[in-house]
Order: sequence, then structure tokens, then C-alpha cells
Amino acid sequence: MNKIGLLNIVFLFIGLFFYSRASAVVSTKNFEIIIIENDSLQTDTSKIKPRSFDNLNDLYSSEDFIYERSVESSGWWTRLKQWISDWFKELFNLKNQGQASKATDIAIQIAGVIIFLLVIYFIFKAVMNDEGSWVFGKSSDKTIIPVTDIENNIHATDFEVLIASAESESNYRLAVRYYYLWLLKTLTKTEIIEYDVEKTNSDYQNEITSNELKNKFNYTSYLYNYIWYGEFDVNQTQFYKAKYAFNTFINDLKA
Repeated sequence: MNKIGLLNIVFLFIGLFFYSRASAVVSTKNFEIIIIENDSLQTDTSKIKPRSFDNLNDLYSSEDFIYERSVESSGWWTRLKQWISDWFKELFNLKNQGQASKATDIAIQIAGVIIFLLVIYFIFKAVMNDEGSWVFGKSSDKTIIPVTDIENNIHATDFEVLIASAESESNYRLAVRYYYLWLLKTLTKTEIIEYDVEKTNSDYQNEITSNELKNKFNYTSYLYNYIWYGEFDVNQTQFYKAKYAFNTFINDLKA
């Protein structure tokens, strides 16, 4: 190969080299231009209106927004209310815990009023010491004799004196009450019954073995219940009939 051919080859490679470089530069420039021309990014230029929320803690602090409860470490009263609240919710198919809590509060208030009235009733009953007859009217055969000084000491009580005093004041109901206690005292002395202030008329009747005495005791017990617990005033005639029945029974036991 002569020198001229060698030089042509060298110039050819040099030309190819510069041509490739120029093409790369042109391609790069064209790519960059295409990116800028085809940019589709949009910018939001609308005005933003700020908003504020006040008292969020107050708005979302009611029972309706309490989703998780922890009562394990609470006091017994809190646990009891929560148990009642859950029971109401399940029983009445309530929609949320707030309704169940309201129902629980109402139930507790009603129960409190009832307990308060019961306490007042028992206090008044104890003060009056009238066996609750002003509430219940006539007593049944199951009435328990109340505990008083006289009834606790019937063996040391002179019922004849008490009966005479009540009869002189025309307090026939009280006189019949004393007659009944006097009869119990006599039955105890004759070992027919065993006296106890907590026993009822039926208890004493079951202790009497004699049918004759049982019938007499049943009749005098009826007179006692009818007169002492009856909602009417006993007149003298009615009292004398009861007085005769009690005196006859007592005298028969003493004979």
C-alpha cells in the first residue's frame, strides 16, 4: 500500500469519528428540546380557603363516640353500671352505648327512689309500731306479733290491770290485744304452747293437740285479728262478745 492510500484510510477514520460525535451532539440537543416541548405538568393556581374546627374535644367526648372502654381497673360502681348498661343494650337491642348508658342512669334513679321510699316506710312503721295495719289493712292469720316491752315480758305483766285501763278509756281494740296476749300467757303456763314473739297464730294452733282447744283458739284468734286489724271502730257490744269468749277460754285453761 502506498502512502496516498494509507492517508485516505486515516482521513476516512477521522471523518467517521467526527461524524459520530456530531450526530451524538445533535441527538442530545434534539432530545432535550423534545422534553421541554412535550412537558404536560399542570400547576394548581386556585385559591385555598383555610378552615378551622373549634371544640372538637367537646363534640366527640359523648358516650356515642367512645368505642373502646376499659373498666377493669375502675371501681365496683363503675363496673356495675357498665354491666347493667351492656345488659340493657343486649336486652333491648339498643344501637349504641350512649342509649344504653342513658337507660342505665334512669334505672338507677328509679331504684334509688324506691329504696328511699322503702327506708322512709320502715322508719315510719317502726315509730308507729302498729304492725303496718295502716298500710295493709286487715292482717292475715300469718301476722307476726311485734316485739314490745309487754310482749317480751308477758309472764311478768298484769293483763287484768291493763285491760281494765283500756276498757275504762273505751279503747276496746287495745283491750282485745291485751286479752290475746293474756291468752298466750295462760296457754304457755299450762304447757300447751311455747311462747315466742316471732311465732304466728298458725304456729300456736299447730302446737295445740286437743281439737277442742284448737277450735277455741281458732275462734279467739279470729276475733283478735278481726278487731285489732279491722279498719273500723269496735263498739261496746262487739267488745263484750269478744271479752266473753276470751274470759271463758282463759278460765277453762285455769280450771
